[in-house]
Amino acid sequence: MAKRTFSMLEAFLVFLLVMMTGITVALLTLLFITSGTVENHKDSGLLTTQSSPATEGSMAPQGSTTLAQGPTPTLVSPTPSTPEPTLFQNFSGYHIGVGRADCTGQVADINLMGYSKTGQTAQGLLTRLYSRAFVMAEPDGSNRVVFVSIDIGMVSQRLRLEVLNRLQSKYGSLYRRDNVILSGTHTHSAPAGYFQYTVFVIASEGFSNRTFEYMVTGIVKSIEIAHRNMKPGKIFINKGNVDGAQINRSPSSYLQNPVSERARYSSNTDKEMVLLKLVDLNGDDLGLISWFAIHPVSMNNSNHLVNSDNVGYASYLFEQEKNKGYLPGEGPYVAAFASSNLGDVSPNILGPHCINTGESCDNANSSCPVGGPSMCIAMGPGEDMFDSTQIIGRMMYQKAKELYASASQEVTGPLAAAHQWVNMTDVTVWLNSTHAAKTCKPALGYSFAAGTIDGVGSLNFTQGTTVGDPFWDIIRDQILGKPSEELKECHKPKPILLPTGMMSKPHPWHPEIVDVQIITLGSFAITAIPGEFTTMSGRRLRQAVQEEFAAYGMPNMTVVISGLCNVYTHYITTYEEYQAQRYEAASTIYGPHTLSAYIQLFRVLAKAIATDTVANLSRGPEPPFFQQLITPLIPNIADRAPIGKNFGDVLQPVKSTYTVGEVVEVIFVGANPKNSAENQTHQTFLTVEKYEATSATWQIVHNDASWETRFYWHKGLLGLSNATIQWHIPDTAQPGIYRIRYFGHSRKQDLLKPTVILSFESTSSAFEVVTTS
Repeated sequence: MAKRTFSMLEAFLVFLLVMMTGITVALLTLLFITSGTVENHKDSGLLTTQSSPATEGSMAPQGSTTLAQGPTPTLVSPTPSTPEPTLFQNFSGYHIGVGRADCTGQVADINLMGYSKTGQTAQGLLTRLYSRAFVMAEPDGSNRVVFVSIDIGMVSQRLRLEVLNRLQSKYGSLYRRDNVILSGTHTHSAPAGYFQYTVFVIASEGFSNRTFEYMVTGIVKSIEIAHRNMKPGKIFINKGNVDGAQINRSPSSYLQNPVSERARYSSNTDKEMVLLKLVDLNGDDLGLISWFAIHPVSMNNSNHLVNSDNVGYASYLFEQEKNKGYLPGEGPYVAAFASSNLGDVSPNILGPHCINTGESCDNANSSCPVGGPSMCIAMGPGEDMFDSTQIIGRMMYQKAKELYASASQEVTGPLAAAHQWVNMTDVTVWLNSTHAAKTCKPALGYSFAAGTIDGVGSLNFTQGTTVGDPFWDIIRDQILGKPSEELKECHKPKPILLPTGMMSKPHPWHPEIVDVQIITLGSFAITAIPGEFTTMSGRRLRQAVQEEFAAYGMPNMTVVISGLCNVYTHYITTYEEYQAQRYEAASTIYGPHTLSAYIQLFRVLAKAIATDTVANLSRGPEPPFFQQLITPLIPNIADRAPIGKNFGDVLQPVKSTYTVGEVVEVIFVGANPKNSAENQTHQTFLTVEKYEATSATWQIVHNDASWETRFYWHKGLLGLSNATIQWHIPDTAQPGIYRIRYFGHSRKQDLLKPTVILSFESTSSAFEVVTTS
């Protein structure tokens, strides 16, 4: 390997990186080495006794507390206010409940989770984020399962534990660790800050209790709504291919898999969408859940607006069609486009090209002749990232609409659930009857720092690196500690950049205890995957689980991979893909036999369900719930309006007239929108309203969940800020008189007085929309 040389600029940047990392680690150690505590999080296990729910009302369950540095889960006995409603039992099908609730969190002064790009902070809102919950129960109510798809990057262990705690405090043993799946859509444009393991806390630049509480409350509320709305219904399944929406972003790794295995498939991505159609006994629509393998990264790492990306746009289109007359985020119909084995799947279908020369860089290192890997970026099909998001989202929506309309195969049979906690750092994997291997303590490889063609790393690392660099090894050893020979041997051929399994201050850097879980509805099984499976990894797991079910009397099972569930553990490649050490393999933190371990573990769950021996499964070691997490690095400061101005005053007015297709823009004196995640007096930052002359009233036609509106927050100095609201007038807009309203909250901090968050609102002048100029 050629000797690495550095320019003066690179050397200076490396020096800054070393200094910043050293200072960060030192501060974290000093601040938290003695104060970090841990609790085992208890739940109700596999008990079957049902208790009555509380009445509708406040979303804060009894016994919950909120601390500045992270909530402590306190288990309390449920306090029922009303009896469990009697379920009508004399029918064929399931009791079905659907629910949707806002879980956006703060949209400013917080990192976006996914790209790990320094400086990619939230600075406004494109669309709200939602938790979509589906509760299914057998006719006699004896067994039930819950699936929740959430518009966030991934479900963190802390998030799941707190949700389960609050469900237990309200419903007793009705909703538990085994029958509730929480799955993230994997949008890379949602807030960070809701994790407890140090790698993710550092990537988030601290733990945000504000966002954590907002997300937990939204998830629990969506389940509560689904619980209240349960009614007899039926479920139908359909499948079909979505063409032209995805590419494999690591095709050279995929080619490492055996030729005979690849020959069984027509593509290096899974094109099949699996869809469940939920209706009541009258055939009236309730909702849908679909699974399709695609990364929600149509919005690239230059984006600063919180949004749900391409899968969220598909949900938006379907829900708007079914909930006619309702604003986005409202209405009874719920459509979830859930994640699957998306690990190596990109929506940027034009593929990787060198942005400086235009030539293809679809090679094993994703590198360009001039500029290296930092120039190699994949592009979507649209004119910009907003356009690409809508194009890819519409493809998924259109296929789902087609499958939904033709779905006729009914899902029938009992409901079941199986779950275990597993120490993924110490699993013995039986390769055959005589040879075994083991999983490893966590570690990230060099190519992790390279990023992907969807979002390259900030330093000049290269995908496909299988040999370490002495320069970076020295920096790693001095700052983080030298990886043990055992760790290096276990992870071969991965050259270890971050030996996270050996790092425990202020808390462990990666999880050891991981959830494995399956729920079944008759002949349909959902495997809850705690990370990102590549295409072939997903295929192997599906096949193994199907075979296990068939071996014990449950043939012809449809098995779906549900990704980003319950706890996040990065990627899972096949053993063969691992040898190539591209980004996904370098991010397979438990070593080369991780996939084999998961296959072995999920086989155990499938067998237990098929043989009705779930009660005999061990719970496994319980995961920790850490206290004294690192607080956000961005301080809370008082908001200020310019001298002579008030919050909400118009700084740049609208024009008097606009044509369909133009953009209306108005700028207000603003306040930090993260305040609105604490005081939720207003449920939207904006409305677009149309004047109705017949009733002499203003009617809301758009809110901040609409894809036609954009809310930008511009941060100034010393608490000053502006808020820009845009309305991209759609072709469907009716001519008439309109106005835009702004809703915000300001933080007031007087000396020696408690902080107060005050709501305000403002209105633009009226303007006219015409169809032609």
